[in-house]
Amino acid sequence: MVKAWLAGLAAALVLVVGEAPASTFANQDVLIPMDDGISIAATLYMPDGAVPTGGWPALVFLHGLSGNRQQMNALVEGYGFVDKGYAILSFDARGHGESGGLVGIDGPREVADTRAVHAWLAARPDVADAKISAWGISYGGGAIFNSLVAGVPWAAVVTVETWTDLYSALMPQGLVKSGLVAGLAGSIPEAKRDPSLTAVQAAAFAGNTAAVRPWAEARSSVSKLGSVQTPVFMAQGRRDFLFGIDQATTAFKRLRGPKVLYVGLHGHPPSTFPAADTGFFMSQARYWFDCFLRDTTACSRVPAAVAIASEKFNGDVPWTTALPKTTTTTFALPGVTTFARSGKAVRRTAPLRNAIEVFGAPTVQVSTAASGGWSRLVAVLTARTPKGEEIIVSAGGVPTRNGARKVTIRLINQATYIPKGSRLTLTLASSSTAQSISNLLYLDLPMAASAKVRVGTAVLRLPGMRTPATK
Repeated sequence: MVKAWLAGLAAALVLVVGEAPASTFANQDVLIPMDDGISIAATLYMPDGAVPTGGWPALVFLHGLSGNRQQMNALVEGYGFVDKGYAILSFDARGHGESGGLVGIDGPREVADTRAVHAWLAARPDVADAKISAWGISYGGGAIFNSLVAGVPWAAVVTVETWTDLYSALMPQGLVKSGLVAGLAGSIPEAKRDPSLTAVQAAAFAGNTAAVRPWAEARSSVSKLGSVQTPVFMAQGRRDFLFGIDQATTAFKRLRGPKVLYVGLHGHPPSTFPAADTGFFMSQARYWFDCFLRDTTACSRVPAAVAIASEKFNGDVPWTTALPKTTTTTFALPGVTTFARSGKAVRRTAPLRNAIEVFGAPTVQVSTAASGGWSRLVAVLTARTPKGEEIIVSAGGVPTRNGARKVTIRLINQATYIPKGSRLTLTLASSSTAQSISNLLYLDLPMAASAKVRVGTAVLRLPGMRTPATK
């Protein structure tokens, strides 16, 4: 049963945009050699007509984990990027599709590949070498950020539902999101995995932060973003339990060049890509590229700094100049509950007097007394709406050790609209599956048979938008 769950989770975590239809656009498949002897498979689209002085501006599209360039081809053809005066290159990342090599999760080897792809395109006489930009989703977005801070000279970039700090995304507060990590690992064929991935996953599941942190830091851009002046358009998901909104808001605060943050309906589970607002977002991305690559008059169409899409998207999103201001709503959830690994503590609020549009990371502060080798505490926050719908608002967890102490659990940073009259439920347990057998964020990993924990009053703090995006 667990294997079936993980297989389903792995499938859900893979970006699906469909395969490219029979193309009516002129393109060619090429192989780009890397310095270690493997080849990267790519598809190149070139515009019709005479080459302009200096060459065509170019866009490079980078796919998600376990994806391929055919998915990107479907995207560029379906959202109006082809035949718009750009050379376009999509490529299979190392270990993906028709490319050689092994998957190392956007480490130094993949950065070198991205640099080589950029250099190959820049060396073409029909491409403007100073006007090459990139669009990347999830794994591809991480590659863009990592290559930016490594000095790859992108003219402008768009990153979608991705990370800047891989450690905080996968192992926040030192407790691995074990279900998501297992799903990601399961999406990579064993024959395509770099051997280091097995050791890192085992260390993460064992709580060995000393082994995981340097591996993650080598695949993160956050510490170097303050030196980046490249124009960056970030599209993060409102509800993405793999890469929360904070992955982009932290970058937004540090980047020194032109920057835009769009928080939309797309994302990893519980969201999807494409989503209802994908067409709108992609039109904004085209304006971004036009402004910095082709026509400065297009800059008048470039959006202001920040937009938060409504959960009830109606075709447009208002832009503002700053991140939304929030106010905190606090709930005291009294009680004392002692339970073992198979148990849980459940606390509920009264119906909400007003709607809350959560924006940011809720926190749960609770007193605990652990014994017998109890090693973790996971919190899942759900809402039951007046219509009977159950929403998983967020979740998080912390490692614990024997003894009495007060712990603070930061939940995943997201944006969730909770209607007036909803009742919130906080579930505290050893895993997220205690809330629901289908909630695989934090798996029920082994724990000593003697383990138990006592939890007291919990204090829940919800950051909510002062001016809601959803009406």
